[in-house]
Amino acid sequence: MKNEKKLSLWERYLTKEISIEFKACLYFFAILFFYCVCRMIKGSFEAEILHMAEMIFTCYIICYLQVYLFGNFDETETVGLRECIGVTVCTLLYCAVSYFGGWFGKQLSVSLILAAYILLTYFCVFLIYRTKRRIDDRKLNEELRIFQTEHKK
Repeated sequence: MKNEKKLSLWERYLTKEISIEFKACLYFFAILFFYCVCRMIKGSFEAEILHMAEMIFTCYIICYLQVYLFGNFDETETVGLRECIGVTVCTLLYCAVSYFGGWFGKQLSVSLILAAYILLTYFCVFLIYRTKRRIDDRKLNEELRIFQTEHKK
């Protein structure tokens, strides 16, 4: 009975992999949106396939670092030194790849604006996860209250 309630190693691994998949897609979309807006501002309505491939590949690598090395900092309850280091390292990696990959024509100023945008994205995702946890907690507490009320009868 105890083993049924405890997550297996496979289930824990699968949960992390699904989280990484979700994060990579989320951050890829955010970066691709930024990229497309920059392209449109410059008068181009075309995106480089190689840049998009670099973006998604970069997102996956950074999301693995984020989850396994930096404690999944966007889903944490509190922000400490480890999380700040993680945010900084991951943001710098995105900016370095964007600059050296030529996503924005090797314009350092645009890569730095991307850094600010990524920091804002991390903050928004942190708030979204925190809000979701609070809603889930209220929902579970309500279900527990209903369960306890029904089983007292």
